[in-house]
Amino acid sequence: AGGCCGSDEKQYVYGGWAWAWWCITDTQRISLEIMTLQPRCEDVETAEGVAITVTGVAQVKIMTEKELLAVACEQFLGKNVQDVKNVVLQTLEGHLRSILGTLTVEQIYQDRDQFAKLVREVAAPDVGRMGIEILSFTIKDVYDKVEYLSSLGKTQIAAVQRDADIGVAEAERDAGIREAECKREMLDVKFMADTKIADSKRAFELQKAAFTEEVNIKTAEAQLAYELQSAREQQKIRQEEIEIEVVERKKQIEVEEKEVVRMEKELMATVKQPAEAEAYRIQQLAEGEKVKQILLAQAEAEKIRKIGEAEAFVIEAVGMAEAEGLKLKAEALQKYGEAAQLALVLDALPEIAAKVSAPLSKVDEIVILSGEKGSTMSDVNRLLAEIPTSVRAITGVDLTKV
Repeated sequence: AGGCCGSDEKQYVYGGWAWAWWCITDTQRISLEIMTLQPRCEDVETAEGVAITVTGVAQVKIMTEKELLAVACEQFLGKNVQDVKNVVLQTLEGHLRSILGTLTVEQIYQDRDQFAKLVREVAAPDVGRMGIEILSFTIKDVYDKVEYLSSLGKTQIAAVQRDADIGVAEAERDAGIREAECKREMLDVKFMADTKIADSKRAFELQKAAFTEEVNIKTAEAQLAYELQSAREQQKIRQEEIEIEVVERKKQIEVEEKEVVRMEKELMATVKQPAEAEAYRIQQLAEGEKVKQILLAQAEAEKIRKIGEAEAFVIEAVGMAEAEGLKLKAEALQKYGEAAQLALVLDALPEIAAKVSAPLSKVDEIVILSGEKGSTMSDVNRLLAEIPTSVRAITGVDLTKV
């Protein structure tokens, strides 16, 4: 406060600096740090007349807004921090006592947060008019000298114990049920795991078999490819050998052809020309011989033709004579009729008999066998009886009518 020319205006500086005239300006400081208070109310009667002791913890500080800072400076400027704490502490304890008289022990004990909130709401306007802000307020402890709270605790403990026993029984029941469910789930999981293991083993064996089959196929393909490649290489080698043999054969043929040409020239000089001269001489001799043979053959043919013509004339004359004889014989047969035919047959019978019996002339002995009911004479008679039939079949003459 104060300054040049005796000004009465007050200037408030928060977290900064300002000019101060020596011996003229009055400068004072006030702490803005947080102050911790521990309000305590002993043997305060509640709404039910039960005396209890309540202790709490509060955090307060001077507000920095310009108007509120001015109010705090008017109230506490020139005082130390402890004086400020005492003022705020008494204010909080007064409000705490007044609020305790309106609540029951159960409300205070069971809902401390709501009780502390109520104290802050009631005390905040009063301390706010002093430029003080309540940052936090909590209930630290609540107790009494007549063991009212302990009785409530025993009842609560009994209820809790009862609930605990019930909870233990229910928990054991639920634990048994859960244990059974867990065992069932464990068996299900074990079954599923065993099934998956079996499936995995089966899949592994199938995959292994597939890999083995693929390896065998690849091995067979590789072996076949190797054999095919080897065959191709052998074929190429054989083809190259054949080409080499062909080239060698061509060279050999060329050499042989040249040798043949040489030999032909040599034969031409040593053999062919003399042979041609000899052949020409032989050809001339052969042509002369040929002409000679032709002339001889023509003469022989003329001789044969002349002989053939003479023989043909003789045969023709003999044939004409025989024909004339047959003609005369035919006319005689026609003239004399059956008597002439019979005479011819009778003349021919001895000759026929000689021809038939010619094979028998070479037989030493003839044995005729007859059946049980027959006899040799009957067989002879039968043979004689068959002679006219045979003669008729040969000559056409029936001897039974002669």
